[in-house]
Amino acid sequence: MLKKIEHGLEKVIFNSRWLLAPFFLGLVGGIALLFVKFAQELIHLAVHVVSASESDVIIGILALVDMALVGSLLLMIIFSGYEIFVSKIDVADHEDRPDWMGKVDFGGLKLKVIGAIVAISAIDLLKTFMTISAETTEVNADMYMWKVIIHMAFVLSGVLFAVMDRIGSQTQTQHS
Repeated sequence: MLKKIEHGLEKVIFNSRWLLAPFFLGLVGGIALLFVKFAQELIHLAVHVVSASESDVIIGILALVDMALVGSLLLMIIFSGYEIFVSKIDVADHEDRPDWMGKVDFGGLKLKVIGAIVAISAIDLLKTFMTISAETTEVNADMYMWKVIIHMAFVLSGVLFAVMDRIGSQTQTQHS
């Protein structure tokens, strides 16, 4: 009787992973929303490219790159997260299946996410520095400082994640 209860409990716990599926569908919706903003920015940039300054065009392109990185990050989280926590995606024979799909573990996903966050932060920082003018420098000095500090915190976090992952994999290898 106790074994039957244990088996039933384990089955409920195992099947509870499917509660994550709506989260991943929500992230797919997030990519769709991001695409709308991407298209809006692209159209705005295309309409004003002739009259815009070179730095405005570069900032607009950086915004597009930023959104593309966020979209890629979302896709990576959707694919890997679903495969790690919910179920394998059965598209092994599809010609467009990404090579990394099915090969990213939780540690690898963590490193890819922090790497993408650092890249996104760097692009935002670059956009910020490209818009600095003599009038705004004094007013926004604290904001600039905090953006650099936050970016460096992301960089440091990425390095620490990589070091911890390396130590963890070395420990795992020694115990095997």
